[in-house]
Amino acid sequence: MANARNKLFGGIHLTWPKVIIAAVIAGVFTAVMAIIPALHHTSFIAITVTFEVWVLFGIIIIMNSKSNLDSGLKCFVFFLISQPLVYLIQVPFSELGWQLFTYYRYWFIWTLLCFPMGFVGYYMKRGKWWGYLILLPMIVLTGYSYLTYFSDFLFSRPRYLLITLFCAAAMILYPVLIFDDKRIKAVGAAIGAAAVAALTVAVLTHPPVYSTDLFANGEEYRFDDTYSVYLEDERYGDVEILYHKQVKDFMVHAELKRAGSTVLTLKSPTGEKTVFDLVIERDTYQVTKR
Repeated sequence: MANARNKLFGGIHLTWPKVIIAAVIAGVFTAVMAIIPALHHTSFIAITVTFEVWVLFGIIIIMNSKSNLDSGLKCFVFFLISQPLVYLIQVPFSELGWQLFTYYRYWFIWTLLCFPMGFVGYYMKRGKWWGYLILLPMIVLTGYSYLTYFSDFLFSRPRYLLITLFCAAAMILYPVLIFDDKRIKAVGAAIGAAAVAALTVAVLTHPPVYSTDLFANGEEYRFDDTYSVYLEDERYGDVEILYHKQVKDFMVHAELKRAGSTVLTLKSPTGEKTVFDLVIERDTYQVTKR
C-alpha cells in the first residue's frame, strides 16, 4: 500500500502530454457511462453527475505537480479538456443534440475554479497540519456524495454499492495517503471515520422515500375515493387515493421505499380490478396496464 501511495500521490512524472491524454480518457469514459442506458441508476453513472471521482483526479494532479502554478494550470487544463468532451461525445446520442451543452455551464464554473483550487491545493504537499484544512473541502464534497449514494444504495440495493464504498474509503484514507505526519494521518482518518458514521446513522434513521403521484383520475382510468389501491408486495412502499386541491381531482399517490418491480391493483367498490405492472427507480417510475 505504501508503494502504491508513493506512486499515485507523488511518484508520477506528470508531463503535459500525460495530463492531456488523461483528460481525454476521463472525458471519453464519462461520456460512455452516460450513453449506455444499462448503467443508469448504478455506481457507474456517478462520475457523470457528482464530484467525488473528479476530486480524486484533482488530488492526483496536485500531488504530482512541481509547483503551485504547475498544479493550478494542470488542474485547469485537465478539466477544460475533459468536461466539454463529455458533452461533445454525447451530442449524437442525445435527443437534446447541441442543447446538451446548456448543462456544461455549471461544470464550466467549476472548471474556472480549478486553477485557484489547484494552486492552493499544492500546499498540502508541505505536510503541515493546515494542509488538512485545505483537503477538508474535498472531503466535505465527497461526504455529500456519500450521503446521496448511501441513500440511493438503501433504496436500490445492491446498486450504488461501489460508489458508496468509494466515498467512505476516500473520506477516511485521503489524509493517510497524502500526508507523512502520523498525527495528521491519525486525526484525519478519525475525523473521516466519524463523518462516515454520522452520515450513515443520519440515512438509516431517515431512510429514502420516493414520494410521487402515479396517475390521476380521468387520464386513462376513472376512480374516486370509493376505490381502493394496493401493491402486491408492500415492501416496495405504500399507495393510496388522495384528492389534490391543486388539480381538483383524485390521484393515486405513492410513498415508494425501494427500487424494483411489483404489481399495483386498483379496485372498484363492486370488486372490479385494474392491474398494473409498476417499475420503480430512485427518482422515476413506469406504470403499465396488464
